[in-house]
Amino acid sequence: MSEEQGGGEPSFEERLRAARERQGLEPRQPASGTDHEPSALGIGLRVAVELVSALAVACAIGWGLDRLFGTRPIFLIVFVPLGGAAGVLNVWREFAPRQGPSGKTRQDGDRGARR
Repeated sequence: MSEEQGGGEPSFEERLRAARERQGLEPRQPASGTDHEPSALGIGLRVAVELVSALAVACAIGWGLDRLFGTRPIFLIVFVPLGGAAGVLNVWREFAPRQGPSGKTRQDGDRGARR
């Protein structure tokens, strides 16, 4: 039997690595090449921008609908809580603990390593 691989098929190690990545068993490499933790200022600014932008968009939609239909504060009153809820939901999605493939909660430091 020959030791050569077939026509362009990936090696066993490459297939194993791809399968482990699909299952979430192998940590992914950072896309930008940096693996440092974000600073507290960066996190705080991101949370503020998420909340304020969601609220601003909701206020603009509510104001625009009120202006379009001639009803003064009704749509604005409805869309302000919706915008606030959307902002909180965006922040929650970003900073909530991740779940691994087995359904267990994974923290950032717990990369799915088996012990």
